[in-house]
Amino acid sequence: MKVILKSDITNVGRQGEIKEVSAGFARNYLIPQSLVMEANNLNLKIWERERGRLEIHREEIINFAKEIASRMETSKFVAKVKIGENGKIFGSITTANLAKIFEDNGFKVNKRDILLLNNIKEIGDHEVNVRLHPEVVAKIKLSVINEKE
Repeated sequence: MKVILKSDITNVGRQGEIKEVSAGFARNYLIPQSLVMEANNLNLKIWERERGRLEIHREEIINFAKEIASRMETSKFVAKVKIGENGKIFGSITTANLAKIFEDNGFKVNKRDILLLNNIKEIGDHEVNVRLHPEVVAKIKLSVINEKE
């Protein structure tokens, strides 16, 4: 089914693109969530009229995401963990733990937007990428320290 994307959708495309997606995905998820509209002649005409307004709105969203990214990159994030006698962390720091740390510091981040290849299992400084928008990724510095310090 051909659809017009009303907003950026991860792994599908960017706002304004016409994409071919499976009919079930479109009918069951994308259309009910108002993320797309079917690409027929009437909707293409409507989309052309709305495109300018939506592009301005999209730029505002990107600028807001960049502003949050710069604030996050300048903030200091600390994770206090229990460590064993050999200096290893009990368990690991996951995206859910990181989302909680960010929320405690005033930044609401979905755990699915935290780009962590492997869970953090060592003490020290780590760099964590957070996707705030499909075009904006913040590079966060996280210090993992002993809970007793």
